[in-house]
Amino acid sequence: MVRTAPPDGRRHPAGAAALLAAAVALTVYCAAGILARSYPFGPHTRTVNDLGNQYVPYHAHLWDLLHGHTDGGLLVNWQSGYGASFLPDLGMYLGSPFALLVGLFPRDQIDLAVYAITVLKIACAAAAMAWLLPTLRPGRWWAAGLLGASYALCGWTLADADYNLMWLDGLIALPLLCLVGEWTLQGRRRLAGVLIVTAAWIANFYTAYMATLGAALVLLLRLLLARPSRREALATAGRAVLTAVLGMGLAAPLAVVIYMGTKHASPGHFRQFTRAPADDLFARLLPTTYGFGTPGLYIGITALVLALALPFHRAVPGRVRAGWTVLVLAVTLSLQWAPTSLAWHAFAVPQGSSYRQTFVLCALLVIAAWHALAYGPPDWRTLGAATALLALITAVAGRSTLVRPATWQVLPLAVVGTLGGLALLYRAGPRTRLGGLAVVLLLGTQAGEATVTSADTIKQRLELLDDYAPWGQRQDRQAAAIAEADGWPRYRTDPGREQTVANDPLLVDGQGAQYYSSFTSDVLFRTFTALGGGWTSGGRSVQSLDNAVTDVVFSVGARVHNPPDPHRTHRPADDGPSTVTRRAVPPLVTVRSASDAAPFGPSPYRNQELLLGTRVYTVPRVTVHDDTGRPVADGQVGSGNARTRPTVTARCPAGTQVHLWAPYFSGTARFSGVSARFQASYPRNRAAMAPLGITPASGQVSIQLTPNRPSSIPAGAVGCLDTAGLRTAAARLTATGATEVTVSDGTVRAQLPAHGKGIAVLAAPRIAGWRCATGDGAARPALNHHGLVAVPLDGTSTSLTCSFRPPGLRLGTGVGAVSLITLVLLTVIPAVRRRRTSRTHFPVKEPDGERAKDLIS
Repeated sequence: MVRTAPPDGRRHPAGAAALLAAAVALTVYCAAGILARSYPFGPHTRTVNDLGNQYVPYHAHLWDLLHGHTDGGLLVNWQSGYGASFLPDLGMYLGSPFALLVGLFPRDQIDLAVYAITVLKIACAAAAMAWLLPTLRPGRWWAAGLLGASYALCGWTLADADYNLMWLDGLIALPLLCLVGEWTLQGRRRLAGVLIVTAAWIANFYTAYMATLGAALVLLLRLLLARPSRREALATAGRAVLTAVLGMGLAAPLAVVIYMGTKHASPGHFRQFTRAPADDLFARLLPTTYGFGTPGLYIGITALVLALALPFHRAVPGRVRAGWTVLVLAVTLSLQWAPTSLAWHAFAVPQGSSYRQTFVLCALLVIAAWHALAYGPPDWRTLGAATALLALITAVAGRSTLVRPATWQVLPLAVVGTLGGLALLYRAGPRTRLGGLAVVLLLGTQAGEATVTSADTIKQRLELLDDYAPWGQRQDRQAAAIAEADGWPRYRTDPGREQTVANDPLLVDGQGAQYYSSFTSDVLFRTFTALGGGWTSGGRSVQSLDNAVTDVVFSVGARVHNPPDPHRTHRPADDGPSTVTRRAVPPLVTVRSASDAAPFGPSPYRNQELLLGTRVYTVPRVTVHDDTGRPVADGQVGSGNARTRPTVTARCPAGTQVHLWAPYFSGTARFSGVSARFQASYPRNRAAMAPLGITPASGQVSIQLTPNRPSSIPAGAVGCLDTAGLRTAAARLTATGATEVTVSDGTVRAQLPAHGKGIAVLAAPRIAGWRCATGDGAARPALNHHGLVAVPLDGTSTSLTCSFRPPGLRLGTGVGAVSLITLVLLTVIPAVRRRRTSRTHFPVKEPDGERAKDLIS
């Protein structure tokens, strides 16, 4: 084993440091919410972007699972995307043990539950870092607590992670994995180390990968600084690799499923890496700066000054100063280079911010600051050099637009408090009243500065990002309407096209097309795009499609219609209730005479007919005119004053329902008293097809458009639906469909009419993992019928069973089992050997004839 530097005589009460760090982080974060008047301390919502669209709904779904109130189980989520694999989502968004705490809160307080989990995670991250620091180098317990809070309240946490709360598991994991590295250096606690690695990778696969890389860099530096022999170095590296491999292996049943889920997910449309300018990079080190897409490097002025002082601190050994300084600079550069940025993100271009690994750099800065203080407070000369570097950083950062007036108000106070506290500490020492005053000044400066920075970040983020209201009357109304109409699995109840968040089915129940996840399947994305569906987030967020034909195809027997969300539209609330449209639809399993091999074409109306099996649309020729009556070339609208109120004209059979398909149009369309909103911003967003009014007796259709940005109208934009023909088609599919369907988690069973031939079609996306069997036959991979699950019929079987197993589950389980067996053997065998070698038995006959005794050598 490698012998690390011996303690310098000062003992560290780890528990006190961890408690102080957790208390400071918790107090600051809550105080910032109070100052910003943010939920749950004020009227302003904190639910922005993916927190509202993904994480709150997923935690609501977990609440339902824990209380047995959901459709589906661990394998299949029947509420989203008309049937989605759930294990990848569970591992990505709900793998943290903290997530289970949602079960302790009322269902309508799900936002409060998520907030409580967020605060608890931040406090635990602070405690974990405070516990780690003295193991690297003994020092003052209050300093460990202060720097632990600095790490947990870094700019990455405040700006990015507190609304991507599963990332906070990586914030906790990094110091714990570094602690495992210390145990590896000392050759002890293998079992605990493996279990920590496993817990980290189960809690959040994504950030655990980054945390593992960061901890490996720290271990490598610690190994270089310890200067062991080659044999000791190789032994330590071997122990570290074995610990990591076994830990990841135990997490494989979930991790492999997550990895395979990404392989079958929609590729999306993502931006390439863009390096942050130097002035923005330096600006994010300062308080009250915020910029989406730039690294949140803020760790507090006290920690920053100490980190800047490290290279000049003569009391710190030269190798230590050089090692930590070089590591910090190297990781900083790695954030700014596309190949290394890709490596940090597991070789997948992230959607949104390209600096999700920033918490690793924040940890290294905090560790560097700890070394600058653990060897003794920096002297005047060292503080002067650090202050000069801070001034240079501030001068460069001053050119950035991220620096705001609030920065110039907070920064001087923080600098004065930091320099004053460190100067008093150097002069007085920790055991005098002057030293106590220094501690109070440093802690007060850190807490005040972080509180203002966090509150300011909350306000700026709310101005720049999309936001959503917490659970309220609108969600109560939606949930009540869905519960009253629910008939699963006889038919689906779609929560509606006018959504509150992108995962409405998870939040308010029902079984809809809406689905927003990193694992949104490519087959779902392509199928709904071909059918005229809309999506956002580059194709990862599929929206509900308000269309009678697709409702028949997917057995949507009830559809909820909601008024626009006043929180999103910023208009007065519509007091009208949520209404429900009911429709006679076939069962989930239908029988088709044969599989049509024709691929989807460019027209969503014809593609819908392929799935339906019947012609029900008239697709007329359309003409687009500007507001002066002149034809518009190539359907381009929304650019130029003469095209502000264009019109789409066509002729349809009288009495048919008019639909408009305009995937690249943004604005409103109106016909026969019915209006619809379209929201397109390609390649990020695509507008969904929308139903309009009924064709008059004249057959003349004139759709008035009000574009709000340059848009285009395709040639086959208008479709005229024969509603009577659709009812006939639905009745025919019902008559030949399954007589009974039961659904339990990942298994669907159906009773079919006798002598059925052709194919049976399950109204669910044909995602990878479906296997089906008829009668007593063997299960085989399901067929793909235009994106839906299908199985051929032999004319004799009257039963159908389709089962779903996520790709990678068998492989992951096997890897997990091998890892578990290996860990047990590596734990038990050495223990048995130690016990045998430590006990030598010598039978001795006592003179008085008593029984023999064993002497322990």
